[in-house]
Amino acid sequence: MATTGVAYRVLARDLRTAIFDGRYPDGTALPTEAVLARQYGVSRQTVRRAFHDLVAEGMVTRVRGRGTFAARRDGAYLQQFGSIEDLMGMAAGTTREILQPLHRRIDIDVAARLEIDGDAVFTFEVLRRHRGAPLCVTAVHLTPEVGVRLDGVPELCDPASTSNATAIGLLDKHLRLPIAEAEQSITAAAATAGTAGHLGCTPGDPLLRIDRLYRTTEHIPVELATSHFLPSQYSYRVKLRRTLR
Repeated sequence: MATTGVAYRVLARDLRTAIFDGRYPDGTALPTEAVLARQYGVSRQTVRRAFHDLVAEGMVTRVRGRGTFAARRDGAYLQQFGSIEDLMGMAAGTTREILQPLHRRIDIDVAARLEIDGDAVFTFEVLRRHRGAPLCVTAVHLTPEVGVRLDGVPELCDPASTSNATAIGLLDKHLRLPIAEAEQSITAAAATAGTAGHLGCTPGDPLLRIDRLYRTTEHIPVELATSHFLPSQYSYRVKLRRTLR
């Protein structure tokens, strides 16, 4: 049995994923503390701790004497990231379609950010939807070594392919070393004509730009993902803890 500190995180992650997947639509009651305690082989205190985190994230609401319910999100996409595993699971509740299949291109700026010799990188672009509505356009750039490994993977190369897989989830199956860390920056950007066409907004409209550079356990960059989100469709929350001595 997992320790309490690990068990409540596992339970919270499973419930979060179930909500994203639509197994608990807005306002639907979640299993009771007693049911979850039996199912996971943990104490009810562990279940309460998991619920406490989900309440803090805005994922669920608790009504005294009635139970715990999936919060109403009015169609917005909500995600919390606390680990690489959370990033790999970020596709829960979304679908992805290929806009540009994996191909080789010359991009000096991207090559520099990926810390590679030469100017060639491999790139593909996808549109992600949440509940059928456009959510973001993401350009994924890979080092040549990684691009060659993924060349021919249907989820990246077949324009007719749709899935909810993330690029790093696919990468992790083909890399010699696993992805261990990500560097993230969030800025504002104006929608280009191409991006606006995919997201259904007007060129020049403000978008949320999120860049993530992924590194392996040896700190080697393997992927740079640049996403442009509709601000009205995305909510990002992070829990910060103070270390007390």
